[in-house]
Parts: sequence; structure tokens; C-alpha cells
Amino acid sequence: METVIYQNGKRYSEKQYTKEAEFEELVIKNSKTFFGEHTIFIDAKKKIDNNSLGGVIPDGFLFDFSDRKNAEFYLVEVELAKHSFFNHIFPQITKFFAFYKNPPSQGKLIEKLYSIFDNDTELRSELKAIIGKKEIFKFIKDTVENSKNILLIIDGEKKELPEITETYTDTWGKIVKVAILKEFITNAKGENSIFTLSPDFENIENIDIVSDSQDEQKRKSAYTEQFHLEDINEDTLAVFNILKEKLLERIPTLNFNSQRYYISLRKKRNFAFLKIRKKKIGIVAMLNEAKIREKINKHDVTTLTESVQKFYNGPCAGIEIVNKNNIDEIIDLLVDIQK
Repeated sequence: METVIYQNGKRYSEKQYTKEAEFEELVIKNSKTFFGEHTIFIDAKKKIDNNSLGGVIPDGFLFDFSDRKNAEFYLVEVELAKHSFFNHIFPQITKFFAFYKNPPSQGKLIEKLYSIFDNDTELRSELKAIIGKKEIFKFIKDTVENSKNILLIIDGEKKELPEITETYTDTWGKIVKVAILKEFITNAKGENSIFTLSPDFENIENIDIVSDSQDEQKRKSAYTEQFHLEDINEDTLAVFNILKEKLLERIPTLNFNSQRYYISLRKKRNFAFLKIRKKKIGIVAMLNEAKIREKINKHDVTTLTESVQKFYNGPCAGIEIVNKNNIDEIIDLLVDIQK
């Protein structure tokens, strides 16, 4: 079904891209608009040759510094929805899993990223302005190893994505994030374009646009607690186990509800969300930030954007746990919130 946008008396119709290269160029030229000012996007095809990474080249590399202490890294692939999923999109994305799953391939990726920054004065200066005194190679290595993401930008829905995501939960379900980008124009020249991106990139780690909402039971079986605990280090696993044990002691009827991007803590309502990473656990606590800061003194508290708070349906803030020290103040806070 065609969507038309009207603004200030003008009619904007959706632009239909016929060439993938044109759609890729749109993303490259507008990367700061689509992904935010706190990002660095690298046009991969202009920076590396076909042989550098075994003949597999993504359309871009993206570093997201929205959270300065925990940067996220993405391999970016730009695709047209009209392309065959199994003959084109599926094999292309699948090739990228080797970068993360295979240590030698991941090492080559890290080395290539370092080479790109080392040989580009402008990119290096932009990165150093963000990371300060941190050594570039170590920053890249730590970021890639701790945030394995593939961002698929596509210009329309693909009916195959929900089943693939639920079937291959350890790869498509865990690593691939999907955003639908559309351009609306008033004339053939593309002047005065309006863009829509769903979900907004700042919510890419929260909103799942590919799972079939009617297949709730299948999602529950696919995204178990174990799904979130795979590949994390021993310290993080110990933190999770302590957190769960102490919370269940204080709230016996507490439900740990696993979804694709988080584990929600629920008693009559969702009052917190756990986002488990390799070396840390992030908690989104459903309480006014000022009140959270009054109760949390030993852990970092992060301000969440208005868009993210809207997604979680109320005032909230982020808390980061990197070890089991002072975990009791987290337990006390969560117990108070659920009352």
C-alpha cells in the first residue's frame, strides 16, 4: 500500500529506488542525520579493496558513541526490498557472521579498521576527539569484541525476516538489527525530501520490527534466558546469578520474562529491563531519574533520551553493573520500584 505525505500544501510520494548503489549513497551522505551526531560512519567500499577481508565487504562501518563509555559497533549493509531474500540478502548477511564468529576473521576486521583510521587524518582526528587518550587499536579491539552488531538498512519490509530471525536466534536473532528507510519526494529531482526511519536509530537496540506479533509463543521459546547468557564472561554471569537470586529472595513471585533484546522484570507490570552484554549488565529502571540517583551512589546512572523513555512507557534511567560490588543498592532500588 502506497504511503503519501502532505506537508505545507505539498504532496510527497515515496521514491522507488531501482539501483542499490543510489540507495547506498543516500545512507552515506546522510549518515549523521540517520544515525546521529555522535556517530562515525565509514564508507567501507571506498576504504578497502575486495581482497582485504576475504572478498566480503559491507557497505559501511558504524561506531555509535551515544553512550561514551560503551560505544557500539555495526557492520552496515544497505539493501533494496525488491531483491531476492534467499538469493541475495541472506547470503550477504550470513557472510558477515564470520567476522564475529571466527577469531581470525574478527582479527582481520579489527586490523583493517585500525588501518583505516591510521591512514585517514580526518577520521583519526574525529575519533581521538571522542576517545581522548585511549589507544586507537585497543579501543577498536574492545569495541568490536564487546558489541557485535549488523545493521540492515532496507527500503521496505521482507516477509522472510520474521521466520529467519526466529529460526537462527544465535545469529540473525542476536546480531542483526533491521531498520526500514524511506524517502518521499515532491518531484523526480528529489528536491525537498522527507525521510522516515523505522525504528529511529537511537531505539535500534530496543524495538524489534521484524518479529511477528501474533507468534508470541514461538518468541518465548526462542528467546530464553539462556539466549541472553550465551557468550558472556564468567564475571557477568556471576553478577546475573547473584542479582536473580537476591531478587527472588525479596520478590518470590517475580517473573524474568525473556524477549529478543532484553529480560524484563515483571510483577503485575514491567518495572525494569535487563540488557546483558559480554562484560556488563545494563538495567533500565522504571522510575524518575532524580529518584534513582538519590538511591544509587555506587553505580553509573545514565540519562535516557525522550524517545527511549517513550518506548519504555514512562520515566526511567539506565544503570550499569560491571561487577558484584555494591549490588545490594541495586536490589533495594528494584524492590522499591515494584511495590
